[in-house]
Amino acid sequence: MSENEQNTASQEEQGPQFAVQRVYVKDSSFESPNSPEIFTTPWQPEVGLEMNTGTKQLGDNAFEVVLTLTVTVKNADKTAFLVELQQAGIFAIAGLSEQEMHHTLGAFCPNLLFPYAREAIDNMVVKASFPALMLAPVNFDALYAQQMAQQQAAAEGEAQH
Repeated sequence: MSENEQNTASQEEQGPQFAVQRVYVKDSSFESPNSPEIFTTPWQPEVGLEMNTGTKQLGDNAFEVVLTLTVTVKNADKTAFLVELQQAGIFAIAGLSEQEMHHTLGAFCPNLLFPYAREAIDNMVVKASFPALMLAPVNFDALYAQQMAQQQAAAEGEAQH
């Protein structure tokens, strides 16, 4: 038995492995294009949130997952502020099936990153003299399931043509 086969066999015997190696802000920006005038109007914010995730394999069992959030807050039809944040993490993952790996990278890891992103965004907003913005929790499992259903429906639609 070669060394690679022994390593693979020992990983399978150990079962699934998951570890957070590092959590970090990869990129961030804050804009308040209508300040200081925006501070003179009554505060009735309209919050818009866009989310995306990306994954990059770094090594055999190392993956970078990046959760990108764009928050746009308007007040009286003017942009009060715009926050863009890429919250990233490096994860060591081994011993999972392809489907389990896809779910882990697409839902579990972003779920772990979200509280860090939420805190980073809130800190930027407060330091810019706006009221605290605590984003509501996100159900990444439900979003992942919805995305998988859409991909399956699209694949079935293409197969029928």
